[in-house]
Amino acid sequence: MNFTPLHRALGLTPRPLTDEILDSAVDVGVTETDDLDWKSELPPIKNLSQTDVPKDIAAMANSGGGMIVYGVAESQKAATGRKDVGEFTEGHERAYRSAAVTAISPPVFGLGVYRLGMETHAVAVVVPASVDGPHLVYKNDLFGAPIRNDADTAWMKERQIEVMYRARFEERRRSSDAVNALYDEAAEGRDSQKRAWFVAVAHPRIPSLLSRPDRHETRAIFARAETVSLSYSNNHGVHPLESMDRLNPRPGLRRWTAVNKANAERERWKEAWADVHHDGSVMLAAAIGGHRRSADAYFDGWEVEGRGLEGCIADFAGLVRAVAEAQHLDEYEVRVGVAWNGEQPLQVLDVDGRLNLHIGTSTTLRRFESVRSTINAAGSNESFHRDAFRLAEDCVNQGGITLLHMMKEPPANDDD
Repeated sequence: MNFTPLHRALGLTPRPLTDEILDSAVDVGVTETDDLDWKSELPPIKNLSQTDVPKDIAAMANSGGGMIVYGVAESQKAATGRKDVGEFTEGHERAYRSAAVTAISPPVFGLGVYRLGMETHAVAVVVPASVDGPHLVYKNDLFGAPIRNDADTAWMKERQIEVMYRARFEERRRSSDAVNALYDEAAEGRDSQKRAWFVAVAHPRIPSLLSRPDRHETRAIFARAETVSLSYSNNHGVHPLESMDRLNPRPGLRRWTAVNKANAERERWKEAWADVHHDGSVMLAAAIGGHRRSADAYFDGWEVEGRGLEGCIADFAGLVRAVAEAQHLDEYEVRVGVAWNGEQPLQVLDVDGRLNLHIGTSTTLRRFESVRSTINAAGSNESFHRDAFRLAEDCVNQGGITLLHMMKEPPANDDD
C-alpha cells in the first residue's frame, strides 16, 4: 500500500498509486508543496548526475520525504495537464537511482519509482523520509544542503545544518536504545545456563506507522523469509524457521509470533521463536548449543556449530528482508549475538569440505561479542546478500573459523 502526497491531497486512504490517481490530481489542480514537485519532462539519461536531479532528491530527503512527478504541466504551481514523457527505460531508472547514491552524501536509498500511464506516460518518484540528514550535494569543490521551502528549493543556512546533524546523532542514540531493548527482551527467559541461544533483532531506522499486518499477511512474510533464506544458503545445517509454526502466527502486543513447534523431547534441541512487530521490527531466538550430533548423541550446551550460526543468520536476514518488502522499509539497525551464561567457555565447532566435524580446532570464547550493523533491506538482492554474509562471517570468525559452509558467497560486484 502507498500513501503519497497525492493520496493526502485527494483525501484517499492508503492504496496502490495508479494512473487514475494522477489524473484526479491533475483534474482538481493539486498544487506543489514542500513534499510534491511537478516536472513536465524527464531529465536526460546522459550525465544525469550533473542535472538538478540530485538537488531535487536531496531537498525532498532533507524535508521529511516527498514526491517528484515527471509528466505534469503546471501554472502558478498548480497542475494544469498531463504531458507524455515517453518510455522510462531500465537504463534510465538505473542512472536515476545511481545519481541518488553517487551524487548525494550521505546517499539516498529506497526510492520508489512508479511508471504511470499507457498512452500518456508519467513517472512518479517517491523519496523516503531520511534520518541521515543533512544530505549534501557536491558540485566541483562546493557543496550545499538543499531543502524544500513550500514549492521551491532553497539552501540550508549553517544553523539549519547544525540542527540537522544534531538530530541525526540523537536518532542514532534512540535507535541503538531500541535495538538493545529488543535484544534484552529476545534473550530473556532462555535457559542460557544450560545451552547457548542465538539472539538476533532488527529495528527499522524509520519505523512503520501505517502498517498493521493481519495473520494472512504475516503468514506470507514467513513464507517469503524462507524463500529468501534458501536463496542465500543451503540445507547443510539447521534452519530455525523450520522449527516454528509459521502457518499460524499468534497475536501479541503489537506483533505476531511464530511459536516453537519443536516440543517433543527429541526435538527440543532445535527450539526456535520469532516475532514480527507492527512497526517492522524483527526478533529471532533459537537454541544453538546442544544440537543433535548423531541419532542418539548431542553436543554440550556450550558447543555451537558454525554452520548452525549460519543457518540462524540466513533465516534472520530472510525475515528482515521479507518484512521490509511487505512494509516498504529500508534501513535497519541490527544486533546479532549468542547468549550463554554457563560456566564452560563457548566453543564454535567447524567442519571440513565433506562436513566432517573438527573438534578442538576453534577458539574458545569466554564471551561472545554481539555484532551490530546497519543494513539496507531495500537494496538489491546482491547488496543485501552481502550484508547477510558479512554478519555470518563476523559471528563465526569469533570462534576462529574462516570459511562458511551454509551461506553462499555473494557476487563480487554490485551495480547499485
